[in-house]
Amino acid sequence: MPMEAMKMAWVPYVPLEDRSALEHLETGRFCMPYYMPLQHIEDEDHTDISFLYPLDPPILCYFDWETDDCEDYAYGNKDVPEDEKERFKEFLKEKVREGKRELKQPKEARKKAIDGMDPKTKEAFENIKFYKFYPVKTPDTPDVTNVKSRYINKYYRNAHYLM
Repeated sequence: MPMEAMKMAWVPYVPLEDRSALEHLETGRFCMPYYMPLQHIEDEDHTDISFLYPLDPPILCYFDWETDDCEDYAYGNKDVPEDEKERFKEFLKEKVREGKRELKQPKEARKKAIDGMDPKTKEAFENIKFYKFYPVKTPDTPDVTNVKSRYINKYYRNAHYLM
């Protein structure tokens, strides 16, 4: 009979003061930026914005400037009254400009940091090699020859050598 059926299952003890922190704990999130600072990461380019339009009650809007058109979005939005459509369109354009500015600032900072980088360091980053290690095949270990992959993660990209 399983222990859960007898209400005797194993549950880890977490002190009361730490329990609320467990709800906000993010698992599986890690960040290793700037190991490949000379390469641009595609995941950084977010073209969608969310904003509150100040009406009574405020209107929450989501807009993607690559896929949506400002005028179609402004005049097609049924939540905005007819007399507010023009002001909403100008407000939307201003929010898009702010979003593009926020997206441009890290790119310019990255470019400035790369330009100001020591030539020796820059050359070291250009010639860096990554190795990915897999377990040696023994009778005790499973066969991993069919699942070997060069991909490491989105920061390191692909390994140069598999071992």
